[in-house]
Amino acid sequence: MDAHEVNALREEVTAVLAVAKPGDRAVVRLESPGGVVHGYGLAASQLQRLRDKNIPLTVTVDKVAASGGYMMACVAEKIIAAPFAIVGSIGVVAQIPNFNRFLKSKDIDIELHTAGQYKRTLTLLGENTEEGRQKFREDLNETHHLFKEFVQRMRPALDIEQVATGEHWYGQQALEKGLVDEINTSDEVILGLMEGREVLNVRYMQRKKLIDRVTGSAAESADRLLLRWWQRGQKPLM
Repeated sequence: MDAHEVNALREEVTAVLAVAKPGDRAVVRLESPGGVVHGYGLAASQLQRLRDKNIPLTVTVDKVAASGGYMMACVAEKIIAAPFAIVGSIGVVAQIPNFNRFLKSKDIDIELHTAGQYKRTLTLLGENTEEGRQKFREDLNETHHLFKEFVQRMRPALDIEQVATGEHWYGQQALEKGLVDEINTSDEVILGLMEGREVLNVRYMQRKKLIDRVTGSAAESADRLLLRWWQRGQKPLM
């Protein structure tokens, strides 16, 4: 989740908080395979603002809420997933190529200057050390530990060691493991809420210049391509 998306979510949450009355509730349609930790951590904090104001929060997942996406979802009092929604992936992954040997073979030298022992643990071009690799792994494990603590705090009944393996599950499996609370689609959930209630769709939109619309469309297409790649790589095609 990039800064623009987090900002849009912030504006939407702020708008809801500004007009919410006792008895109102919020439903978030969430679709995300995850991403960078700080972006999703901030997004989860935005959803937490609703809970802090005692506004009941439900998250619906029709396709995927994995990794950072699940970090956001677990803030809700209730998570509802479609039968074949992908849920979970409570883990952390990082990979980085290293071109040092290739550059050496071409007689290309790389100079990397840092201040601070661990300013750079692993690099693309420099020669990595076992100490740097160990520190990198420690940082990954610490991030995973914080992720697990957060999910456990949001959903105390979870057997966190059982579900925080980096695995993901389909909706029904996720229900059995306690990752979600109900199997249903967002459409049915919203239709049910419309009985005797007024349902408002809240979406933050900012007028864009032509060049922003063009580049934004290209970025959105790339995001959709990455999502399809992730889904195909994680589960067999049907």
